[in-house]
Amino acid sequence: MALTLKGCCMVRPNEATWCGRLPLSEWDQIGTITHVPTIYFYHKPTSLHTSTIINTLKDSLSRVLVPFYPLAGRLHWINNGRLELECNAMGAQFIEAESSSTLEEVGDLSLSSEYLYHLSPNVDYTLPIHELPLFIVQFTTFKCGGFGLSLAISHAIADGQSALHFINEWSRFARGEALEMVPFLDRKVLRAGEPPLAPLPAGHGRSEFENPPLLLGQSTNMEQRKKKTTVEFFKLSKQEVDGLRNLANLSWGNPSNGRGYTRYETVAGHVWRSACKAREHKNDQPTCLGVCVDSRCRMKPPLPKGYFGNATLDVVATSLSGDLVSRPLGYASSRIREAIEKVTDEYIKSEIEFLKNQQDLSRFQDLHAMRSDKGPFYGNPNMGVVSWLTLPVNGLDFGWGKEVQMYPGTHEFDGDSVLLPGLDTDGSVVLAICLQVDHMDAFRKHFYQDESC
Repeated sequence: MALTLKGCCMVRPNEATWCGRLPLSEWDQIGTITHVPTIYFYHKPTSLHTSTIINTLKDSLSRVLVPFYPLAGRLHWINNGRLELECNAMGAQFIEAESSSTLEEVGDLSLSSEYLYHLSPNVDYTLPIHELPLFIVQFTTFKCGGFGLSLAISHAIADGQSALHFINEWSRFARGEALEMVPFLDRKVLRAGEPPLAPLPAGHGRSEFENPPLLLGQSTNMEQRKKKTTVEFFKLSKQEVDGLRNLANLSWGNPSNGRGYTRYETVAGHVWRSACKAREHKNDQPTCLGVCVDSRCRMKPPLPKGYFGNATLDVVATSLSGDLVSRPLGYASSRIREAIEKVTDEYIKSEIEFLKNQQDLSRFQDLHAMRSDKGPFYGNPNMGVVSWLTLPVNGLDFGWGKEVQMYPGTHEFDGDSVLLPGLDTDGSVVLAICLQVDHMDAFRKHFYQDESC
């Protein structure tokens, strides 16, 4: 894919904002602290010139960075693998590019990861972290007149809900509307910057922070890291999702709490089982599924409305592959629900306390860019299934209509997957998944054929 860079600038808040250092919460400083991209594709508006669209985006961005001023700042290392946020109004980066392709060539579910890689901002993580903008926009014009808008936000500053809060407020400003919900910026509600309350008991540990299982007979994951991967998108209609939910609810006793299994618990369980079959695990192969849980309404009291930062935490569902494959879908869903239900107010506070007691947070962080062979690895025999099903990822209108397609950016690690709501808000679900090339055909077969069993 031929791509030409046409320009690059920093967009700063158009009014004076508070400047100074802000502590980050423990949730901000673990897991992925690199940038997470999303890509939106638009047809060219008939009544607007491209330069007008770009100016509108830059002007509205400079205005929305006033209430969301942390995104105009920079990260700094302090000590022991910990970070602080310097609010200094340095701004967000805006990149303009031009592609020799057409929107029709890239804007469907067969889009390759190579296309996504070029359409996403290239962040150089070899630079000092304080030189990296926290929000980067890449505006790519296609030869047909359509364009792509890739938005990359540092995960150390915002989780999915906070990132979409910002992005949707930006689109409101571009349409000439007022701020709908003021961001709540005080991370001290999650004890940001505070010392631990008490030392941890000897031998105290957390399974969520331990290394995931390895393939039986292997002492490292290096062989699996080197396997070539590919990304594909799979769509389930509302009728197919409903069928899976019925199957899960009828196949494994009564779900806990008297509630039927959710879309996420059902589809994630189906993905987990299909991956185990495609990978041809032995029956006694331990496997885990990483689950990302939003703590906002699970805390007592709940976090303030509009909390801006990371409020999600990872838990793991565990099983033997043989149990997942031989037992009905409802078993996999029950394992996922069990992991999610651990996330209570007491559990969240104990997790924060565990992290505050760590002398160094480095081992819990992924600092590496895509395509690196370093950092955490959660591939075969494990999976991660992140849910964007309840997030407002679709319908991003800056004043010239909604997108014609949206992608969750580059996902190139084996076992990495995201569940998205269908573009037409018709109850369908789209799975974006990365697996080893050798496993993808078998996964496709199991994902679609087993569903009808």
